[in-house]
Amino acid sequence: MSTTHVFHRSLRATPAVAVRGQGAWLYDSAGRAYLDGSGGAAVSCLGHNHPDVQAAMHAQIDQLAYAHTSFFTTEVAERLADNLVQHAPAGTSHAYFVSGGSEAVEAALKMARQYFVEIGQPQRRHIIARRQSYHGNTLGALAVGGNEWRREQFKPLLIDVTHVSPCYEYRDRRDDETPEAYGERLARELDDTITRLGADSVMAFVAEPVVGATAGALTPVPGYFRRIREVCDRYGVLLIADEVMCGMGRTGTLYAVEQEQVVPDLITIAKGLGGGYQPIGAVMAQEKIVAAMSAGTGFFQHGHTYLGHATACAAALAVQNVIQRDGLLQRVRDQGAGLRERLQATLGEHPHVGDIRGRGLFMGVELVADRATKQTFDPQLSLHARIKREAMSRGLMVYPMGGTIDGQRGDHVLLAPPFIISDDELDQLTERLAGAIDAAIAQTRS
Repeated sequence: MSTTHVFHRSLRATPAVAVRGQGAWLYDSAGRAYLDGSGGAAVSCLGHNHPDVQAAMHAQIDQLAYAHTSFFTTEVAERLADNLVQHAPAGTSHAYFVSGGSEAVEAALKMARQYFVEIGQPQRRHIIARRQSYHGNTLGALAVGGNEWRREQFKPLLIDVTHVSPCYEYRDRRDDETPEAYGERLARELDDTITRLGADSVMAFVAEPVVGATAGALTPVPGYFRRIREVCDRYGVLLIADEVMCGMGRTGTLYAVEQEQVVPDLITIAKGLGGGYQPIGAVMAQEKIVAAMSAGTGFFQHGHTYLGHATACAAALAVQNVIQRDGLLQRVRDQGAGLRERLQATLGEHPHVGDIRGRGLFMGVELVADRATKQTFDPQLSLHARIKREAMSRGLMVYPMGGTIDGQRGDHVLLAPPFIISDDELDQLTERLAGAIDAAIAQTRS
């Protein structure tokens, strides 16, 4: 394509044109095939062109594509909410449907604020989140996110949010600390931060159970979230679990936080909710949040045009039905173990691979210039961008990012293939990734 009127992410190059998808593969207009090793951005959990999802969407469109939620609900939205609540952490009573992850985070923040206004605590206004987190690109979500590179030029537009340390065991746990002691130290930091801000003025703590794009599948140390939940409970602070990327089965359980044995007050979901077949996200709310609004003003002072979009709900319900019918959560655990084994065998002793981490089919590989010191590559080399180019040239889509440590330093690759990925495709993913990493690093030396 010589010219384009699409405002692409990069204004210096027009990307290849995707024309077809099938299973774990995408095909461009030149006939090249790409193994979708990242599910786009951890979206395509069922892969592409799944017949059951396509059929559900066609049936819904034939019946009703859209009805505005200020006038109607729809059967399919009600059924999707029933399904999600049925499988959600205890006490979850309602689903609030939006069009994507950033919208879900914005809605959760406003939900938290309105909850405290409704129960007579309007002084609660402070939000605490973590450095090197990612919660979306709309202004409220961007403010909550802790990636300095993403935030920098928009800082004058952002609300004030306090950020504490991430749970980043590979780099931040001291040699004299057990994983549990490290988690305890982080919980004390949150406790101290709430006290400093004023215990009765803090509204919510927002965290990804497994950190996704910004830090590359960072998993919490054992007991971390249980201690965080205790601290939040001590001061009446709401815990918001952002599962936009790590939720909906990606880590081997439908909700990632299930593995932490805690119940958040609000959970944001998107990406794997609809598997990319339609734009959809949701906030899963505890009954106490909904009850407070019901007993107070009687409505949530928020809204978007495409709330509960019927076609999107039909796609999402079909995705969730396939996951449940086909036992795909167990498959994520099995194939995730297979992916980890392959990464360890291929890259575990690589001189420039510092850490391999993650859960289920949500894995991260952190690159280092020196394994012994964990020194990063010079950010000017843009190693992550080189890896992406080399992977695409080998017919592999992965999700590399820079600024892993502080928004500037560090490089990692995020992997989030479809739940249906085969053993042979896992072999291809690992082989092509290793080749891309080696080729990209070789370029930095020339």
